[in-house]
Amino acid sequence: MEAFRRFRSSWQFPTALMCVYGFFSMVKPLEPFLIPYLTGPDKNLTTQQVGNEILPVWTYSYLIILLPVFLATDYLRYKPVIILQVLSLITTTTMLLWADGVLAMQFMEFFYGVVTATEIAYFSYIYSVVDLERYQKVTSYCRSIQLAGYTVGSVLGQFLVTFEAMSFYNILIMTLVLSCIALIASFFLPMPEKSMFFHRKNCITPEGNGQIQLPEDTDKTTAQKTGGNDLGGSTSASVVHENTGFVSILKQLWFDFLKCYTAKQLIYWSLWWILSTCGYYQVGNYIQVLWEDKKPSQNFTLYNGGVEAAAHLFGTATTYAVGFMGTDWTVWGELTLGLFSGLGAAALLLMSLTDSIWICYAGYIVFKGLYMLLITIAMFQIAAHLSMERYALVFGANTFGALILQTLVTAIVVDSRGLRLDIVSQFIIYGSYFGVIAAIFVIRGIYTVVSARRKRKSVLPETIAIPDENGLHKDVLLSHKF
Repeated sequence: MEAFRRFRSSWQFPTALMCVYGFFSMVKPLEPFLIPYLTGPDKNLTTQQVGNEILPVWTYSYLIILLPVFLATDYLRYKPVIILQVLSLITTTTMLLWADGVLAMQFMEFFYGVVTATEIAYFSYIYSVVDLERYQKVTSYCRSIQLAGYTVGSVLGQFLVTFEAMSFYNILIMTLVLSCIALIASFFLPMPEKSMFFHRKNCITPEGNGQIQLPEDTDKTTAQKTGGNDLGGSTSASVVHENTGFVSILKQLWFDFLKCYTAKQLIYWSLWWILSTCGYYQVGNYIQVLWEDKKPSQNFTLYNGGVEAAAHLFGTATTYAVGFMGTDWTVWGELTLGLFSGLGAAALLLMSLTDSIWICYAGYIVFKGLYMLLITIAMFQIAAHLSMERYALVFGANTFGALILQTLVTAIVVDSRGLRLDIVSQFIIYGSYFGVIAAIFVIRGIYTVVSARRKRKSVLPETIAIPDENGLHKDVLLSHKF
C-alpha cells in the first residue's frame, strides 16, 4: 500500500495515465476508411457531398475553436480540456454510428474539430506535473505511445477490412469502447497546481525598456537560451506574482509574441511551418477522396490502413534520423526545406495525374514522410532558442496561421460556395502550391549558403605559397582579417 502511495505521488503516475489515455484515444481503426464508410451503404452519401460540403466544416471549426481553446487550456489547467477532448471524440464516434444525412455529418466534423483543437492540452498537461529535467523523457513516452496507438489502429483497421472480420458498424462500436477507456483514465489524472501562463508562482512582465523578464524559477539553461540570442531576446529582473489579472497576462502574451517574431531566422522557419502545415492538413483531409476517385471502394480491396501505417512508420524513421544528422541547419536548413518540399510537390503532382492507386499510395507515403522530417527540423530549430513558454506561444501562433491559410484555400478551392473543384484538380493545385514553397526556400537557401561561405572566407587568414628547400610549396600567413 505504501508503495502505491509513493507511485501516486511520483511523476510516473500521471505519465502512465497519459500514456494509457494517449494510446486508447489514438486507436481509430475506421479513420483510414472514413470516406468509403460515408459513401458506402451505411451512410449513402456522394463523394461530392463529403468532399465539398462535409469535410470543409472541420477546417472552419478547427480555426474558430483553436484560439479560445489555447487560452482556456492554460486557464483551466489542462485536465478539463483533456476530458473535453475525449468527450468530443466519443460524440464524433456516436454520430458516425447513429446519425445520418449531410447536416448530421457536418456537426460530426465540428466535434472532430474540437478534438483536434484540444490536442494542445495533452503535452501541456504533462509539462505541468513533472520537473523540468524529466521533460525529454516524458515527451518521448507520450509521443511514442501516441504513434503506437495510431499505427495499431491503422493496422487493425486494415486487418478487419481485408479479412471482413468486422463490419464498419462494429469497428465503430469497438472504437467507442476504446475511447471510453481513455475517458476513464482522464478522470484519474491529478489536477495540476500550476500552468504555463495563468497559474504560476511567478509571471513574466514587460519592462519599460522593452526587455523580457524571466520568472525566478526559470533554470539557468532556459535563461541562457532566452537571453542574448536572436530568437530569445534579453532578460530583466522584476517579477509579478500569480494574482496578475487576465488582461495583464494577455498583454504579456502579445508582448512575447511580438518579441519572438522580431528575429529574422525564426520568421523564415515559421513561414515554412505555416505554409507547409496548411498544405499538409489539406492533403491529409482529402487524400481518401482522391483514393476513392482512383479506385472506388466497391470495386477494390482497400489498403488505406496499411498505407497510413506505412506512411507513419516512414515518417517516424525519418524523424528519428534527424537526431543523428550532423548538419549545420542554420546554413543548410532553408535549402533543405526547399529541396524536400520540391520532392513533396512532385509526389503530389504524380498522385493527381496517375491512374494507378499504387502510385497514389506510394506518393502519399513519400509526401507524409518528408513533411514529418522537415517539420521536426523546423520545430527543434525554433525550440532550441526559446523557453518552454515562448515555444508554446510560437507553436500555437504558427498553427493558427496555418489554419487561417487553410481556411482560405478550402473556401476558394473546395467549398461548394467557392470553385468546388473536383479532387484531381485540387491535388494539382496542392502540388503546385508546394512547388511555389520549394522555389521560395531554394532561392532563400542558396542565398544563405553563399552568404555563409563569403562570411567564412572574410575571416580566414590570407596566405601565399612559397617554395621550400625541397622545391615544394607551403602556405605562409600574411595577415588576418577581423
